[in-house]
Amino acid sequence: MKKHNFNAGPAILPAEVLEKAARACVELDGIGLSLLEISHRSSEFTAIMDRSVHLVRELLQLDEAYHVLFLSGGASSQFYMSALNLLAPDQKASYVDTGTWSYKAIQDARRLGTIEILASSKEEGYTFIPKNYSIPEDARYLHLTSNNTIYGTQYHAFPNSPIPLVCDMSSDIMSRPFDIRPFGLIYAGAQKNIGPAGATLVIVRKDMLGATGRDLSPMMDYSVHAKENSLYNTPPVFPIYVTMLTLEWILGLGGLEAMERRNREKQETLYREIDSNPLFKGRCVPEDRSWMNVTYDLTQPDLEAAFLKACKEAGIEGVKGHRSAGGFRASLYNALPVESVKVLTGVMRDFAEKNG
Repeated sequence: MKKHNFNAGPAILPAEVLEKAARACVELDGIGLSLLEISHRSSEFTAIMDRSVHLVRELLQLDEAYHVLFLSGGASSQFYMSALNLLAPDQKASYVDTGTWSYKAIQDARRLGTIEILASSKEEGYTFIPKNYSIPEDARYLHLTSNNTIYGTQYHAFPNSPIPLVCDMSSDIMSRPFDIRPFGLIYAGAQKNIGPAGATLVIVRKDMLGATGRDLSPMMDYSVHAKENSLYNTPPVFPIYVTMLTLEWILGLGGLEAMERRNREKQETLYREIDSNPLFKGRCVPEDRSWMNVTYDLTQPDLEAAFLKACKEAGIEGVKGHRSAGGFRASLYNALPVESVKVLTGVMRDFAEKNG
């Protein structure tokens, strides 16, 4: 039985993408070779890379002011690499602390320049997105984490900033339309919403580069990767291919507008059950609740093991909360069908009837 996959990452992928990727592992497009054994310099993989970049540009409506890169190392590598490429030693950058990943980004950036934390929700358990803070115009950039996978909060509107935004969009990239123009840099690990683990999407505005005065290793230099079309070293071939297939799936369904409609229905279905069911309660303030990672608790914590057992019996996978946060977390990424959410809410209702 195919399970209802609510894992936070690596996460669910569209069934048709898995089928195409599986066939390509045996033979890619009738060429007599597996995707896994072709050269990354071959015409076949060059076409895959070009198509992947084109899809990102089309879905996000990017113009030529931006480079689109596919790198390795995950989003965590970008905590350091983004500051390395953008922040000169005598400059400062501003950060907002909204969870574990933004906090780690702050710690890495502090190795490279002066970092000012403008606001944090840490003392309140990261249950909201800070607002109403001043953004200094003399900072190099403002770093945000658009969606917080562990704690379940999300920016539903980005701040009006006088300086470029830098954003970790690992868990909500391609889930909704947004205006790219305020962003100097976006990075995202693929494994939550657009592909498998191993590929990292980096979108960087060209005028943000080359101003730090640092002598960078080529492997750490966005400009080198851009010049080489993300082929300076052997790229993560398979993850990029699967990401390409996933982006084609998104485009085929109607693009980011269609993803937003799809994701709205899922989160409304689940939050409605959480708010109406006496055995469950949401963790975050309603206005900042994540559409991608829904966090909640039982009002009777001693029933947690029994609820997880009921979920398992219904074929529901991945709703146990992050090890650092506890409780429950249901990840509603693009590829998750609303039918899976309805199975989960049905289990929640049945559980309340039996234990309320």
